[in-house]
Amino acid sequence: MEGIVTKSTGSWYSVKADSGEEFNCRIRGKIRLRGIEVTNPVAVGDRVKFDKENDNQGIIHDILPRDNYLIRKSTRKTQFGHILAANIDQAVLISTLTFPRTSIGFIDRFLVAAESFRIPQILVINKEDMFNTKMRDFADHLKDIYTNIGIDFLVISAETGKNLEAFSEKLKGKTTLIAGHSGVGKSTILNKIAPELIQQDTGEVSTFANKGTHTTTFAEMFEIRQGTFVIDTPGIKELGLIDLEEGEISHFFPEMRALFGKCKFYNCTHLHEPGCAVREAVENREIAPSRYDSYLSILEQEDSHR
Repeated sequence: MEGIVTKSTGSWYSVKADSGEEFNCRIRGKIRLRGIEVTNPVAVGDRVKFDKENDNQGIIHDILPRDNYLIRKSTRKTQFGHILAANIDQAVLISTLTFPRTSIGFIDRFLVAAESFRIPQILVINKEDMFNTKMRDFADHLKDIYTNIGIDFLVISAETGKNLEAFSEKLKGKTTLIAGHSGVGKSTILNKIAPELIQQDTGEVSTFANKGTHTTTFAEMFEIRQGTFVIDTPGIKELGLIDLEEGEISHFFPEMRALFGKCKFYNCTHLHEPGCAVREAVENREIAPSRYDSYLSILEQEDSHR
C-alpha cells in the first residue's frame, strides 16, 4: 500500500493511505537518506510504501522519491540532521518583533534553508496589535528588505484578525510548512483560519527569558480545506543549517545570486577579495547589511538562534 505521512512522533507515524484509510505505522529496519545522517528518516509529507498489519496498523518499508525537504541540524546530535517536512510547495516562517523576538539572523537562516531547495518562502510578522511606533517602522524596514529580494511578506494579528484572510488565501491549494519560535502564535493562527478542523493547544509566552512555551510536540499535517494542507511544526529554538557547502551558501541569497559573474574572481567568497561585487553592493546599500551579516554568521557557523 502507499500513502502520505501526516504525523510523526519519532517512533510511530500516522499514514493516510491513498484509499483514505488511516494507519499507525512503524518503520521496518533502517531507512536512510543517501549521504545524510538524520534523526528522523521518515518525515511528515513523505509518501511511503507500507504493509498492512491489521485494521489500523502497518509497517513502512520504503520512502518514495522526494520533491524536496526542509532540514536543520539536530539539537541533540549535532552531526545529524532533522527533517522538518518533505514534499512542500512553500514554507512560512511566523515571526514576532517582541514577546518573543525573532532575530534577523534566525529569519535569514530559515530562508536560506528553504531557498537551498528552491522552496518559495513567506515571511509573516504576527502580533501587529502589540506594535508601537518603533516596531511599525522596523516592520516597514523588514518589508523593504525582503520584498526587494522576492520574499512574500505579510504583517498580521492573530488577536485582532488583521490580514488573516489574506494569509489564508496564500495557503489555498498548496502544501505549506509553517514554522517559527515557540510563542509566535502558530497554533493560534491555525485555530483562527480553520477552527472547525483544528483545535491546536495554545500556550502563553513565558515571561522568563521572553520565550514561548511549547504547544506543538510533533510535526503534523492538516487538510484545512479541500486540496489545502498545512504542516505545523514544533517551535524551533535554534536553526543550525546542514548539508550546505561553504562555497554554495551565497547561491541561496537571491540578491547575491543576482551578482554572479560580476566579481573579479570566479571563486570569490565575498569576504576579502578585491573587486567583489557583493561587498560593493553592501557598501552601496544595494544589499542590506543585515543580510550580509547573516551570510557571514552562516559561513562562520555562529550560534543558530542569533
